[in-house]
Amino acid sequence: QVQLVESGGGLVQPGGSLTLSCIASGNINDIYEMGWYRQAPGKQRELVATVPRGHSGNYSDSVKGRFTISRDYAKKMVFLQMNSLNPDDTAVYYCYANEVWVRGSDNVGPYWGQGTQVTVSS
Repeated sequence: QVQLVESGGGLVQPGGSLTLSCIASGNINDIYEMGWYRQAPGKQRELVATVPRGHSGNYSDSVKGRFTISRDYAKKMVFLQMNSLNPDDTAVYYCYANEVWVRGSDNVGPYWGQGTQVTVSS
């Protein structure tokens, strides 16, 4: 079974920064893609950023230039450095993993974390 656990959310003032972390656990051999989605109240879940193995990050237009995604492949972690936050960034942020190669399983995902709340407010 694959589990994704996020951390690092919280309350931050406009213009501030936060870093989200997510670690994957389970009998995992490899993960091709990891990333972040978010869901604001009353809105659909939307892509924030993803990074496939061996590639640079893909970002939504709304966060490009402000957010940076990175991975630690050995630790099976993904990070999201968020700068210049504004109230429109307020949402629950979900960690995502796809094409996850699990020993003894044919289920490659996608898998989702439980989410971490990010609130941008003065």
